[in-house]
Amino acid sequence: MTQAIPKLVTFEEFVDWLPENRRVRYKLHKGEIVEMAQPVGEHEEVKGFLARKVTVEFDRLDLPYFMPNQVIVRPPEKDSGYLPDVLVLNRANLENEKLWKKESTVSLGASIPLAIEVVSTNWRDDYYLKYADYVRVASRREEMGIPEYWIVDYAALGGRNFIGNPKQPTITVCNLVDEEYQISKFRDNDRIISQTFPELNLTPNQIFQAAVV
Repeated sequence: MTQAIPKLVTFEEFVDWLPENRRVRYKLHKGEIVEMAQPVGEHEEVKGFLARKVTVEFDRLDLPYFMPNQVIVRPPEKDSGYLPDVLVLNRANLENEKLWKKESTVSLGASIPLAIEVVSTNWRDDYYLKYADYVRVASRREEMGIPEYWIVDYAALGGRNFIGNPKQPTITVCNLVDEEYQISKFRDNDRIISQTFPELNLTPNQIFQAAVV
């Protein structure tokens, strides 16, 4: 039976409403439940390539990290919840997450060494909405302060103020340094600079080619 989508709900109501065996994924933004569109094949190839490369790196370093499948990221005290394309969690901090055991939900930046969104046609979500909730001003209690957030725009869908004019495929990396975010953009054969994984040897072209091979 198809479950009707309520109009505006709290985060707690959203979690209770979620179907147990769901084929369709949902996110919550400011109390509104949004059905997530089925991604195109290229999107999933880029996502899978990134997940593989990042997993190999934290495994090589023997870090207490893992990559979940259905974890909800909830900005503190907000009726919003997202499912990043690639999410790295730090097991060592999950004991501080109040909603982890029963609802597989995280709200603390310290639990999330890295979050990656692969841009789709709803690119404004990644550049505006999620950026505001994931990062923005980390010194404010209501913001998450995720240490590192990537926006992977392999199809150059974002606005020109984000990816240049003419538009070109770009990876935007937001690194948290002294409670402020340093934003860097990488294109072509630039080596991506990651403070979470400083020895990661990866270029945008390697990532973008995952969608065309």
